[in-house]
Amino acid sequence: MYRRWSLMRQLKLNILRLVRLRAEPNDIAKGFALGIFIGMTPTFGIQMVIAIFLAMILEENKIAAAVGVWITNPLTAPFIYALEYESGRLLLGLDHAQLPNEMTLASLKSLGWEVMLPMTAGSLLYGMVISIIAYMVMLQSVPLFKNLRIPRWPRRPRKPKL
Repeated sequence: MYRRWSLMRQLKLNILRLVRLRAEPNDIAKGFALGIFIGMTPTFGIQMVIAIFLAMILEENKIAAAVGVWITNPLTAPFIYALEYESGRLLLGLDHAQLPNEMTLASLKSLGWEVMLPMTAGSLLYGMVISIIAYMVMLQSVPLFKNLRIPRWPRRPRKPKL
């Protein structure tokens, strides 16, 4: 049943792309860690563009960086961003953001800063920690993945033509 899910298929294809890269494990691990770091930032929607751009500038593996940003996807992003906001708020010693009484441009602008500043601080903290862990795990895992044989998706039998 899970083989019909496009999310599972996309995950498997991304893992296959990562496994089949013709690069050194260190290069793949650095690109993946860069993608994880960018994936933890509150730039939802443009993370992949940022990761590939930075991978080009830093001459890291672009595919590994693109795969790494998938740490925040529509299922995990609310939990990750909430954790980053709360951690950043506690780290900076700020109170919870309050909804404004009037919906004016100035009040929405200040609300944006009240949310984005703690979120950015929390994302930098978690991004550094998790990207270092991801680098170490990928450095050890890539050689193992390269020797792993992943079977093809089973195909449905074709109906004979009459």
